[in-house]
Amino acid sequence: MEQKVSFFDAIEANKRNSLILLVFSFALLMAVGWAFSEVLGLGDLGFVISLFAVLLYMGFAYFQGANFVLSMSGARPLERNEYPFVYHTVDGLAAAAGIPAPKVYIIDDPAMNAFATGKDPKNSYIAVTRGLVENLKRDELEGVIAHEISHIANYDIRFMLYAVVMVGAIALLSQMASRSLWYGGRGGSGRRGGGNAIGLIIALVLIILAPIFAELIRFAISRQREHLADANAAKLTRYPDGLIGALKRISGTPEAAKVATANDATAPLYIVSPFAGKLGHLFSTHPPIEERIKRLAAM
Repeated sequence: MEQKVSFFDAIEANKRNSLILLVFSFALLMAVGWAFSEVLGLGDLGFVISLFAVLLYMGFAYFQGANFVLSMSGARPLERNEYPFVYHTVDGLAAAAGIPAPKVYIIDDPAMNAFATGKDPKNSYIAVTRGLVENLKRDELEGVIAHEISHIANYDIRFMLYAVVMVGAIALLSQMASRSLWYGGRGGSGRRGGGNAIGLIIALVLIILAPIFAELIRFAISRQREHLADANAAKLTRYPDGLIGALKRISGTPEAAKVATANDATAPLYIVSPFAGKLGHLFSTHPPIEERIKRLAAM
């Protein structure tokens, strides 16, 4: 007999795992900042400058990220008279979650998918595709919207934004350091003698491997947040079968969830991967549908 897992236990476990992954991501960013300074021969000053630049980048993403994501996705505000039941569902679930009702956007795409974005519950958005609204049953649509409301209530929208920014910063610093090697490398630090040879080798290894590890961490964080939102959605609706039905319907064919405007930056935000085909579990932004359904059924 399959053991039942309480909503609260599932939520706490996923919060803990996600936080651990984010700490690893930040530690990797610090290590790459050091490697960047080591390769360029900038010392402590270079390390401080690189981290300051990352903080500025994170600040910009915090204030402008949601609008950028919505624009890239081709989303537009959904009029209340278009699909009144969508607004009724959003308003009711937001009230149940104890947050302000997010603004609702629609993507004119026949695919079945949805995502949430924003910087906090007071400044949040839910985007649904036309295919999702027109093809799901009411209880299934409620499950999907509860999932997205959970992302907002849990501050996943901010959490994922920071995770994506850190991965981007790691890739950028690594790329800059790699290119600098073609133009003379370490500057003044090369005159310090051979004592720093080991440090330079470590820095080079970090520069090569860090972007790969950063992407794996981002994928893992995204998968953990999806499990957390699933658990919270089941808690909100008290009806896991609604979300289970939606996931089965959305994953019915490889093309069912494919969104034409999705890209690598926005893909982790969607409830199901917006790309056709399947990646290996390690390199997927989303946990396997079968695993999500199994966890929901155990609640």
